[in-house]
Amino acid sequence: MTGPIPARIPAIVMAGSRPGPDPLLAGTGVATKALLPVAGRPMLAHVVAALRASPHIGPITILAQDSAALAAEPALGGFADLHFADSGQGISASLAAALPVGDAPLLVTTADNVLLTPSMIAEFLTGAADSDVAVAMVERGVLLARYPESKRTWLRFRGGWWSGANLFRLRGRRVLPLLDFWGRIERDRKKGLKIIAAFGPALLLAAVLRLITIHQGVARAGLRFGLKAKVVPMSEAEACIDADKPVDIELIEKIFEQRSR
Repeated sequence: MTGPIPARIPAIVMAGSRPGPDPLLAGTGVATKALLPVAGRPMLAHVVAALRASPHIGPITILAQDSAALAAEPALGGFADLHFADSGQGISASLAAALPVGDAPLLVTTADNVLLTPSMIAEFLTGAADSDVAVAMVERGVLLARYPESKRTWLRFRGGWWSGANLFRLRGRRVLPLLDFWGRIERDRKKGLKIIAAFGPALLLAAVLRLITIHQGVARAGLRFGLKAKVVPMSEAEACIDADKPVDIELIEKIFEQRSR
């Protein structure tokens, strides 16, 4: 089931740095991943441009450990309704502090989601409109049909293999218990079975035995917190290609070149 998109919801861009050295920054002279140039612009500028071009997005807040350094980036000058805030300890704590009061929805994405487009935003928000928590994902066949060379982290469920697309919708402060829980397990975000196991042995067994689809699995995980949670399948393969590794950036720059033709 889908519903209408609420008019201009706020967006958060997670633009902080994870602990430890980032191999993408080695030898570049760039202090933070969000400002690493891709296709001639800092990663973060691509993401903000896509959000600002969407008729469904209102104020945009950039969250990072040193938001002042990002605010000083010239490529971000001129964007309307753009705000900067220092993040807390961990992704979940930072989001909890940024959530609006009441039941207002919020879009969350990341600074390395550089291939984001207004059409992706519209597709995701349309599919997520009736949920408390929604996550965008791409099925493996969709990605490999366009970019067979792309390597992603996959979650295997009945009916398909899925990879995250760095788009999330959260509705109100009711999601705080889920964010608190995620804060305790987010270090294993790239280890699919560990994440599933954290929601209990029944869900893990059902996933391992391929007894449930990813839609059913996410819905069950949400019910643990009294939330309506759902997966929004994305039709564009580029939605799950983010800039994690040098090979990702090579592919992203090829895609930008194709888009410019």
